[in-house]
Order: sequence, then C-alpha cells, then structure tokens
Amino acid sequence: MSGSILGKNFTIATWGESHGKALGVVVDGCPAGISLCEDDIQKDLDKRKPGNSPFSTPRKEEDKVEILSGVFEGKTTGTPISLIVYNTNQRSYDYSEISQCYRPGHADYTYDEKYGFRDFRGGGRSSGRETTARVAAGAIAKKILSELNVSILTYTESIGDINIDKSKFDACEIYKNFLCMPDKEAAERAADFLKKQKEKEDSAGGIVECVVNGLPSGVGEPVFEKLDAMLAKALFSIGAVKGVEVGNGFAAAKMSGSQNNDFLQYNEDKKIEKMTNNAGGIVGGISDGFPILLRAAFKPTPSIHAVQKTVNKKGKNIELQVEGRHDPIIVPRAVIVVEAMVALTLVDYLLQRIFSDMSLIKKALL
Repeated sequence: MSGSILGKNFTIATWGESHGKALGVVVDGCPAGISLCEDDIQKDLDKRKPGNSPFSTPRKEEDKVEILSGVFEGKTTGTPISLIVYNTNQRSYDYSEISQCYRPGHADYTYDEKYGFRDFRGGGRSSGRETTARVAAGAIAKKILSELNVSILTYTESIGDINIDKSKFDACEIYKNFLCMPDKEAAERAADFLKKQKEKEDSAGGIVECVVNGLPSGVGEPVFEKLDAMLAKALFSIGAVKGVEVGNGFAAAKMSGSQNNDFLQYNEDKKIEKMTNNAGGIVGGISDGFPILLRAAFKPTPSIHAVQKTVNKKGKNIELQVEGRHDPIIVPRAVIVVEAMVALTLVDYLLQRIFSDMSLIKKALL
C-alpha cells in the first residue's frame, strides 16, 4: 500500500493494523542531539489511547511504546528512529459478521474496490487506531519544535452544536475534562449531549482547533506546496476529518476585502505587526510570523449500534447493527492526533526553510 510515508526532510513511515500484532513508525531526518526517551512519547500516547473516558471505546490498550533504534544514551543519533506499540486487546471476532457486508460511513466498500481484498478486523489500516503511530512520531517532532521555541495548543472547539465560549477560555482545563474543552461549562453541556446520543445508540462529531505560536516568518512554499496546503493535507489524512479551515476559513467568503485583510503597522521597535490575524498566520502559502490558526472538522463516529441500511457482497439490501467497542465521538482522542500532524508538517518545513536562503545555509555550515 502506497501513501504511508509523509514528509521530505523529516519523514515518517507508519505501519500496522488495528487488529494486527503491532503498530509502528520509522522517523527519518531527525537531527542528532535531541533528548528523547520513551516517557516523552508515552505522555502523548496516553492522551490518545482508548478506554480513558466514558466517551471513548472500552477497548483497553496500554499503548506502551518501545524505541527500537535511533536513540543512544538518551539522545537521538541522527539515524532512523523506529518505534513500536503492541496491540494487546484485540477482539477480531467482533467483526466476523461484517466480513461480507459494508458498514455505512466506513472504508469497507472503497478498500474492496481498490484492492479486491480488505482486512475487516476493525478496518485494518483505515482504523483510527493507525493514528497511534502518528502520535508517537509527532511527540518527536514536538521535541524539536520546543528546542526552537515553537509551541502548539490544541483543543476541542465544539461538539455537535455546542461551542466553547472564548471569553471563558482556560488552557489548564483542556485535559481536566474528558472532552478536551478549554471551557468547563461547555464541556459539561457537551457531556450531557453525548450521554443522550449514546442512549439513542448514535454518535456525534465536532471541531478541533489548533494554535501555533513562535513559528518564524518565511516557512512554506509559494505554489503547489504552500504551508497551509500541506497542513491541510496532513489534517485531511486523518480518517474522520471532512473539513479544514485556516484563519477565518469559510467565514472569509462572506466578508469584504476591507474586513478580511490584515492591516499592517510598525510597532515601537520598528517591527512589522498585523492589526488582526484573519489570515491565520499564513499568507501566500508562507508563514508571516504571527500565530497559525487551524480548525479540523470531524464527522460523527460511523460505528453506531443503531440499525442501519446497507448491502452485502451477495447483492442484497440488508439491515446492519454494528457490534463491538466503539467511540460515541472521535473528537477528544483526535485532539492529540491533530497536534501531531501539525508538528510533523512544521518540522519538515522548518528544515526546508534552511535550504531556501543562502545566508541561512552559510549560517548553518560556516
């Protein structure tokens, strides 16, 4: 299967299936000398792993990561870093009944059409469990970004039609509630909403927002590989993402130029600053040095216990009731996945930035 490698200068290659023996990732292009241990990676995996809340699948996986290569005496060596996470709580028999039919909202049909064969145990590579490897690699990218004073803050902006109140924004609250919302009151209302969805044997979607601070200007490419385009590609590669916005996003289509343009001015230190950040920190595909603002819209979890209409391979219309262990909402566990994909893209493009300016190359080498 092609398409499992991301990046040019800082690359990751993920592998493994939802109900296979293990999942993993090989990270190449990581500079030598970065402090790295399994605990650095584990803290991010713990935010993604199942079974942590009443709003996630009851599948119990410790998701313990092992570093197999690329680290010596607590430092990266500059060689490929290989990470592995073993699956320990597979229940493949939960999926035996769907081997001959197609679950609505899943990639069952499209995988069959492409390959003529599919791993029906939890969806194989199309399962959200594949993101375990991305989060592990993203933790390494975030270590690199921290060395460069680049920080990423990611959280649930909305669940269903329940939005956080930005005036009550509290970053410390994000991982204090099960829904990763920086607004305690909104989290409580969203929790009540999700309980009702579970009672109806249904699911819900939502939006994850991501803010990047400290990224210097000049990062990105001006034509086909714009920074916003590559960030969107990274976020759209997350299976449940159906929409991505940068800055004002779709709201910009309803604004005038005078409303949407970010006016410029010199501050007291004679440095250029923007009076607004409607562009979300990226103009012409290149970072402008101001905070990058991204949003990813996640569809409702397709695996619901309610009866659904579908078809089987024998050409019959049937009704299906999906069994097994599933999340009533993907969004809270996806927060760290969004953060990982943004971090991986930024590191790749920061390294590429060095090669775009001769003065930077000389500074690095001479």
